[in-house]
Amino acid sequence: MDAKVRLYVEQPLAPGQAVALSGDQAHYLFSVMRLAKGAAVALFNGRDGEWRAEVAEAGKRGGVLVCDVQTKPLLMPPDLWLIFAPIKKARTDFIVEKAVELGVRRILPVQTRHTNSERIRQDRLQAHAVEAAEQCGGTYVPEVADLVALDRLLAGWDAGRRILWCDESRLGVSEGLAGEEPGPWAILIGPEGGFSDGEKAKLRGLPAVLPVSLGPRILRADTAAVAALTLWQAALGDWR
Repeated sequence: MDAKVRLYVEQPLAPGQAVALSGDQAHYLFSVMRLAKGAAVALFNGRDGEWRAEVAEAGKRGGVLVCDVQTKPLLMPPDLWLIFAPIKKARTDFIVEKAVELGVRRILPVQTRHTNSERIRQDRLQAHAVEAAEQCGGTYVPEVADLVALDRLLAGWDAGRRILWCDESRLGVSEGLAGEEPGPWAILIGPEGGFSDGEKAKLRGLPAVLPVSLGPRILRADTAAVAALTLWQAALGDWR
């Protein structure tokens, strides 16, 4: 029997491994999805790949699944980070969701001079990342870091990780990633009000930074994130 439901769990996964469900997980599987004892569920934990499991116990407040066989190995995305300034709640959720679907290893919200949001719910955004991995068939869940000041992040930056800076001041400049090498990279998306002059000067002074244009039109931050991730994946990532 093929599993029609995928579920992220924290526990280790291995042949015969019993996985106890939380109340929320039990409610989702047995009340929302209407699964019963003997039903198949696909499980992943971001470390052990995907496993087929069967419902051994089903209750209103809990349950137990037992792993059978591995159905997918752990597939790591490229060593790519997404750095972005949070925007309105629904659009920030969209950025996190699409970053997971398109393939990143870390998601780093940053506070800039013109960032509209002064705080985020890191736990809520991490939950969105989990849901996106469940839906897209991924076996890895990127970490969503807590909000950090851009200046602080750049001050400790490892020069071995290149930064693809989506620079709106280069609007319409014809360029791309031709000649660049795969490896540790990050994509940097600015706030809706753009980077300040000081932030731009700092970015231009970093040897790891590669400023690029995303075409002849100004893109919203959430659109820019999807466009930049697509550009990088097609040129240097696992879409090639």
